[in-house]
Amino acid sequence: METIHNMFEHLQWSNQRILETLKNIEGENKRAINLFSHILLAEQVWFTRLKGLDSSTLPIWAEVSLEACVELANQNHQNFKEYLTGLSNLDLAQFVSYRNSKGIEFKNTVADILTHVALHGQYHRGQINQLLRVNDFEPINVEFITFRR
Repeated sequence: METIHNMFEHLQWSNQRILETLKNIEGENKRAINLFSHILLAEQVWFTRLKGLDSSTLPIWAEVSLEACVELANQNHQNFKEYLTGLSNLDLAQFVSYRNSKGIEFKNTVADILTHVALHGQYHRGQINQLLRVNDFEPINVEFITFRR
């Protein structure tokens, strides 16, 4: 559980760093905001699945304003914080059944889903950093080791 908690603390820290940078850069970088909103929407979808609810009507890709991203990031953080608080090591091995965005059914363990959520965001934060660099902005250090320091 400690590793999972660390991963989600890092996720929150990374999301906040990206969010602050996107709020402060000159001009709107639409592609970067779309990638960031995708991270947040995917977190929402996976949380919904972990709760055993239907996620089929939730978007994974959608145009979301930066202001809406702020609210979504805060809500996701609160949701996962509460969820993880009530989770035990035994719970991590439980299987969750869900349908993906194409309607195909899958089963994965809670641990696998939580690991995916943490790693998925990091992948897209790297893409955001690449877009920032191409547009002459300094990329944001969201490395796990930096977070731990």
